[in-house]
Amino acid sequence: MKRPALLLIFLLFACGVIAIAQEQQPAKPTAEELDKQKEEWTKNAYRLLDQVIDESQSLRLPENRIRMQIYAADVLWDHDQGRARTMFMAAGDAVAEMNRTPEPQARRGPGGPNQMPRPAQLRQELVLSAARHDAPLAYQLLATTKPQASTQPTDTRQVRAMVPFSTEDMLEQNLLSAVAALDPKLAGQNADQLLEKGQFPMSVGDVINQLRRQDQEAATKLADKTVKRLQSANILSNIEASSLAIGLLNPGPRIAGTADTTKEADAKSAPSARGPVLDQSLYVDLLGSVIDSALKATPAAQQNARGGNNPRGGGPAAMGRTVQVMRDTTVTINEPSEAQIEQSNARRMLSGVQRLLPQIDQNLPGRAQAVRQKLTEMGMSDTSRSPMGQLLNSRGDLSADLLMQTAASAPAQIQPRLYQQAALKALDEGDPSRARQIVSDHLTDARLRDSVMQRIDFREMATKADGIRIDEVRQSLARLQSDNERIDLLIQLANDVAPNNPKVQRLLLEEARQITNKRATSYDNFEQQLRVAHAFASVDASRSFDILDPAISHLNELLSAASTLSGFEINVFRDGELPMQAGGGLSSMVNRFGQEIAVLAKTDFERSETLAGRFQFPESRIMARMAIVQGLLDVKPRQQGGPGFTFRMGDNSMITVRP
Repeated sequence: MKRPALLLIFLLFACGVIAIAQEQQPAKPTAEELDKQKEEWTKNAYRLLDQVIDESQSLRLPENRIRMQIYAADVLWDHDQGRARTMFMAAGDAVAEMNRTPEPQARRGPGGPNQMPRPAQLRQELVLSAARHDAPLAYQLLATTKPQASTQPTDTRQVRAMVPFSTEDMLEQNLLSAVAALDPKLAGQNADQLLEKGQFPMSVGDVINQLRRQDQEAATKLADKTVKRLQSANILSNIEASSLAIGLLNPGPRIAGTADTTKEADAKSAPSARGPVLDQSLYVDLLGSVIDSALKATPAAQQNARGGNNPRGGGPAAMGRTVQVMRDTTVTINEPSEAQIEQSNARRMLSGVQRLLPQIDQNLPGRAQAVRQKLTEMGMSDTSRSPMGQLLNSRGDLSADLLMQTAASAPAQIQPRLYQQAALKALDEGDPSRARQIVSDHLTDARLRDSVMQRIDFREMATKADGIRIDEVRQSLARLQSDNERIDLLIQLANDVAPNNPKVQRLLLEEARQITNKRATSYDNFEQQLRVAHAFASVDASRSFDILDPAISHLNELLSAASTLSGFEINVFRDGELPMQAGGGLSSMVNRFGQEIAVLAKTDFERSETLAGRFQFPESRIMARMAIVQGLLDVKPRQQGGPGFTFRMGDNSMITVRP
């Protein structure tokens, strides 16, 4: 064949390869197309919201109506502020009415007697939701919804000794923190007033950092006043003051010259008290005062209920009287003396100072020896120079090296988890050989070892030059012990191959769908279906709908059965209606399905709306439709906590490590 003909064939083949690649990687939408898409989402969201508001009027449970008013007002604010304000106020009136009606103890819900009363839960949601938009409105709602004070006398000193932060205190502090992001000057004024009254709000650090973005001078004055108030108070008899002092010291001092970088931050971003709050000089002054107080700690008496030399020990073993902290909420407290209260707080402060040893070495080296001597006297070890201490003081991502060092000196009960995390981290760092070595040398637990080795095998499969063979995947899956493990690894592998091989990605997700393609027999089965549906959402939304549709039919059956049995075997329903946030499995599962439908609404709004309408109970439909509205308008739920594992340190403090 002549050379021109060969060249022509090659060009045709190259064009074909390019065409296939273009089919596999659709062109990104233009900015104009994205704006048009967002405009369509917004229009659909507000149309659906009007329907949700109308349907909510028929809800029987006051808490369900109030919760929908709060959600609706929250998403309406940027669209129709007047209407949103009216809905916030109506919700406030309803919460105030609930406060005037005593709630039977038996109706507290699945959380039992320790669960926060429903009016208090709703009040918190209402006030903090309003604080996202209008600080004066939030404070107005805080005042108008405040429950009546208890008529029973209480010993404030004793209650503060054992329950330092009441529900009301915590709400006010959370509100102060939320307002700091919206209106730093107002938050600064309110924090200043609380300090004048002798109160020490934990959120003052949030306020100082947010105020610094707007008014450096005002932030400096508030920080200076806070430290001076703490130094003049007896922090050994005031647990609020001691907690605030340790909280301000934990992040370390601010580095000079960082103030300008925070001014450009989004004014509505989350407050950043986790970052340094105090300038160097103020930090050193407060650190010295805290050390002085902590060094007054003495070993606890043997009759202490928490044990002999426990540095976190409380008062005497004998139980005291029961007091009412707030309406319908009682606590049984000991009757410690003033001296016992101070010693208990001194031991807590010493535990805090123990974690501050790296800062003491750096900022007050002359005091470090005295602190270490006191720790030895109290039977508390100096962990600041150990790998565990380095891990706890780590500010950034945890490397495989640090995790390995920590595991070597960690308590035996947590070593396997640390080695597991180290192996997975080595894998993420692109070193599967080291990951295998860690597993081989240190993981003796068969379940953990097999789980990590399977992850390594799958990661190596995803990066093989000749691609993944489904037969190999199925053989590997057969060795796993549970469907959860199989689904986790299939989804992980699908994510790994997605950039280079979308066809194999679909095949892997189909394997996961086959595992869940059965009638659920537990909430765990429902969760598996939701995870697979979520994985399909960005690959083939129609498959997600196919998974969710029959699952909703099954949920309807369960809801109907629970409604029929309500009052006989179970009490999921109340007054014939499903509470929207009761903490039970059915309510939680309806909410989860609503969240996944909301993800799909940006791909196919009409089918998502139809799917939400498949819920037979009105409250379930309303929950799902509100989730769609929130999803289309990017109103994200607040995240609490995060993945990790918890273990007990030598001083009995609980530490959570989150890689």
